[in-house]
Amino acid sequence: MKTIGLIGGMSWESTITYYQLINEAVKERLGGLHSAKILLYSVDFAELEALMSRGEWDKSAELLGDVARRLEQAGADCVLICTNTFHKIAPQVQARIRVPLLHIAEAAADELLSHGIKRVGLLGTKYTMTQDFYRDKLTARGVAVVIPEGDDIDLVNQVIFEELCLGVVREESRAAYLRVIADLKRRGAEAILLGCTELGLILRQEDVDLPLFDTTVIHAEQAAKFALI
Repeated sequence: MKTIGLIGGMSWESTITYYQLINEAVKERLGGLHSAKILLYSVDFAELEALMSRGEWDKSAELLGDVARRLEQAGADCVLICTNTFHKIAPQVQARIRVPLLHIAEAAADELLSHGIKRVGLLGTKYTMTQDFYRDKLTARGVAVVIPEGDDIDLVNQVIFEELCLGVVREESRAAYLRVIADLKRRGAEAILLGCTELGLILRQEDVDLPLFDTTVIHAEQAAKFALI
């Protein structure tokens, strides 16, 4: 079994889910008392959020690149950045290590295509929804992307940072998200991609009348498959 290196803590709420899902996937495949070989480096999210807010992506890349290198030196056979937004600097992080960085958007695109989805509604932070680094990974594989409009972009982003990253789940925020999803459906979305690793805390498949794809689940499954090849 290969060893999985996780860069977590962004936020730790969703890192817990990564750890659980990867171990469950390994147990399901191997049975018995098997569990995954995982190295976890949990960062202080406040430091990275401050850099992100100031647009200091190069400093973020240095920080996460150093973490990735430490995981590689400790024996990781692959590295995952356990958040969608910081895949903006995935190329810089990959350049600092020799082992593969498993890209969350590439895994998501492959999963969507395996279900025949060609037009997806994307929810995530404002960076993930509006910048090219993430959407280009989907469109390059033939998946068109629809994002919220106007103030709904800020609403989705605000709930992530001010509520979900703090472990707070409010019913009124769930209702607001469902309204946004209904608009994405009206504009042609065939499915919804939860492009933030915290969104699975507030949105469930039973809440939505479109197929719901959770990038946390997809990314964790990709890691488990890699470890067992």
